[in-house]
Amino acid sequence: MKKCLTILALLLALPLMAQEPTDSLHHDIELVEISASLKSDNRASKPISATTITMAQIEQRGIGSIKELSLIAPNFYQPDYGSSITSSIYVRGFGSRIDQPVLGLTIDDVPVMNKNSYDFDLFDIRRIELLRGPQGTLYGRNTSGGVMNITSLSPFDWQGFRGMVELTSNLSQRASMAYYSKPTERLGVSLSVAGNNEMGYFRNTYTDTMCDAGYNIGGRLRLQWLANNHLSLDNILTAGYTDEGGYAYQLLDKESGHYNPIAYNDPSSYKRLSISDGLVLHWNSGNIRLQSTTSVQYLGDEMTLDQDFTPKSMFTLQQQQSEFAITEDIVIRNADTSSRWQWLCGLFGFAKWLDMSSPVTFKHDGVEELILSNINNGIHNVFPENNIKFDTDNFVIASDFNIPVYGTALYHQSYFDLGRWRLTAGLRFDIEQTSMDYHSQAELGYMFDYTMTEFKPLHTKFKGREKQLFWEVLPKFSVEYRTSVGNIYGTITRGYKSGGYNTQIFSDILQSKMMNDMLSDLGIELDSSATQTSYDSASATRYKPETSWNFEVGTHLSPIARLSIDAAAFWIECFDQQVTVLPKGMSTGRMMSNAARARSYGVELSVDYGYRGFNIRGDYGYTNARFRKYNDGVEEYAGKRIPYSPEHTAALIASYSWHIDNNTLQNITLSADWRGTGSIYWNEANTLRQPFYSLLGAQLTLRMKHVQLTIWGRNLLNSDYDQFYFKSVGNEFFSKGKPLSAGIKVNVTI
Repeated sequence: MKKCLTILALLLALPLMAQEPTDSLHHDIELVEISASLKSDNRASKPISATTITMAQIEQRGIGSIKELSLIAPNFYQPDYGSSITSSIYVRGFGSRIDQPVLGLTIDDVPVMNKNSYDFDLFDIRRIELLRGPQGTLYGRNTSGGVMNITSLSPFDWQGFRGMVELTSNLSQRASMAYYSKPTERLGVSLSVAGNNEMGYFRNTYTDTMCDAGYNIGGRLRLQWLANNHLSLDNILTAGYTDEGGYAYQLLDKESGHYNPIAYNDPSSYKRLSISDGLVLHWNSGNIRLQSTTSVQYLGDEMTLDQDFTPKSMFTLQQQQSEFAITEDIVIRNADTSSRWQWLCGLFGFAKWLDMSSPVTFKHDGVEELILSNINNGIHNVFPENNIKFDTDNFVIASDFNIPVYGTALYHQSYFDLGRWRLTAGLRFDIEQTSMDYHSQAELGYMFDYTMTEFKPLHTKFKGREKQLFWEVLPKFSVEYRTSVGNIYGTITRGYKSGGYNTQIFSDILQSKMMNDMLSDLGIELDSSATQTSYDSASATRYKPETSWNFEVGTHLSPIARLSIDAAAFWIECFDQQVTVLPKGMSTGRMMSNAARARSYGVELSVDYGYRGFNIRGDYGYTNARFRKYNDGVEEYAGKRIPYSPEHTAALIASYSWHIDNNTLQNITLSADWRGTGSIYWNEANTLRQPFYSLLGAQLTLRMKHVQLTIWGRNLLNSDYDQFYFKSVGNEFFSKGKPLSAGIKVNVTI
C-alpha cells in the first residue's frame, strides 16, 4: 500500500509540465449544473432545515470523510470511534449504535443500502447536502433523521487533471488523482482513484502496536452521455477496499475512576470490499421529466473482535458478511417550472440478500468465568463439593444467517404556488418483507464428577426461520410564506426506521440452551437465573420499525447582501423507539429492542456572512431528547435523557483571503474553526456523561496557478474527551477522541 501511495504521489508531479491552467475549478463548477435529481428543490430558500457544503468549502475545511462533517451542521453528530463499520449517526436526539440508521445516504442519486458502507473517504466531491428532519415521503425507510445527498464532480462540470497528496503529523499519508475529459460535446468520461495509509493514534499496550492503523483505497469511473436534447445517461462505477484496525477502548477502573491503558490480547480488525454501479437516466419530453436510477451494490466485510477487550482470553468474534442489493427508483415530474401546480410521482423497489457467519469462540478464561462458574455456582447449592467439567478449554458457537429483504414504495408530492404562499403535500406507501434463516450450533464434552467418570458429548443446535412484514404510510405537509428577504415555513412529517433481527444475541441464546440441555440430561433443575438469558427464543430477537412525527417551523432569510440566516425549531414524538440493550448478567451479546417511547425538541441556527475576502459562519443546535416511557425490567427511565446524543452542537468558522496579483501566488487564505458539543449521557440512568468540550482548528492555504499548498491543524489545544462508552461482560469501556494533529497537503489542478 505504501508503494502504491508513493507512486501515486510521484505521478502528481508530471502534469505540472503540461498545458497552461484553465479557469478556476471552483468558479467553473458553480456555473454548471448538467443534471439535478428530480427530488431536489433547487430553490435557495425551501421549507426544510438544510446545510449545503460546496466543493470549495469541503477543501477549505479539510473534510475527508463523513465523520469529519460532525458538528458542522446543527444537531448532526457522528462520533469517530471503533472502525469504519461503526457508522453511528445522531440527528436531533435520535440515532442508533447498531443495525438501522436514522440518516439516509445517497451518492449521485444512488441510495447506499448498508450502513456499514457509510464511512468512506471523500474525494472529488462537488457538493454535500444534509436535509434534517424526516424525509420518508421522498426517500423512504431509514430517513427519520434526514438524508445526506453527496454529488461527485462530473466531467461535464470541469475538464482536466486533479491530484492531491497529504502527510500528517503521525506520518499517515493520503493521496488521490483524477482525470476529467469531454471528448465530444455530448460525452464525458472521468476516472479517479484515492488511497489512505493511516498510521494510527492509539497504542495497544499489550501487543505494543497501534490498534487503529490501517489503509483503504478506492476508485470511481464515470461515463456521461447526452444522447440528444431529451435523453441523458450517467453511469458511475465505484469500488473501495478497507483493511484497518480500530477499537481503541480503555477499561474504566471503577474504584479510582481512571481509565486503564488500551490492552487486549486478541486481534481486532475490520476489512471491507464494496462495489456499486449506478445508472441514472434523465428524459425530458417537454411536458414531463423522468428520472430512472438503477443500482447494483455489493458489500463483503469481515470484523474480527477481542470482545472482552482485556488481556484475558475470554471470547472473540469473527463476523463475515456478504450482501448483494439491487435498487430501482423512477421519478416523474412536470416540466413546466412556471406552473402554479408542481408535482412528482415515484416508484421505488429494492431487494437485498445477506449471508452472515458470526462464530463466537470461547477461550479458557471465558469458559471458566462466563460459563462453568455460572452453572457450578448453581450446582453448589445442591452439591457443594461437585462440579461440571468440560473436555476443552475453548469451543466455538457457530451462527449462520441468511436474511433477504424486499421492499417497494409508491409516492407522490404536490406543490401549489398561491402568490406568496406555497403549499406542499406528499404521501408515500411503503411495504417491506424480511425473513431470517438461522442455524446456531456448538459441540463439546462434559462430565459431572458426582455421577460420571467419562466425558459425554453434547451437541446443541438452534435452527429455524423468522418472518416479518412491515407497511407504513408516510405523509408530509408544509406551508411556506415568501417575503422579499426570504421565507417562513412550517412542516409536519412522519419518519420511519425499519425493523429487523438481532443476530448478535444468538450466542447468548445458545449458551442458555447448552446449559439447559446439559442439566436436563443430568436430571438436575436449577434456578433459571443460572442458565437462561433474558431472551431465549428466536422470536424475541425480532424488533419492529421505529416511527416518529416531526413538527417544525423555520425561516431562511437574507436581509442584506452576503448575509444569510437559517433558523428552525422542532418537536419530535417517537414511538416504538429502538434502543440497544444488554441482557442481564455476564452476557456476551447485545440487541435492539422496541423498548421506549420518547420525545425531542430543540432549535437550530446558522448564520453566514461574507464581505470581500472575509467570511464567517456559525452553526448552533440545541436538543432536549428524553424518554417518555422506558422500563428495562429493573428501572424506570421516563424523563431521563436519551444516551449518546449531544445536548448542544456548535461550530464557528472564519476565514480571510488575500488576493495576490502576480504570476506565482494568486491567493492566501487563513481560516480558523471552533467546534463544541455536549453534554452527552452514556447510559439510560444518566449517571455517566461527557461534559461540553471544544475543539480548535486552523488552516493556511497558498493558491498558485497549478498548485495549492495547505497547512492545517486540528484539536490544537489537545482537548481530552470521550467519544464512546459501552459495557461488556460487566466491564465499562470508553473510547477517546483523537489528540492534536497537523498536516500538510498539496493539491494540483491542471
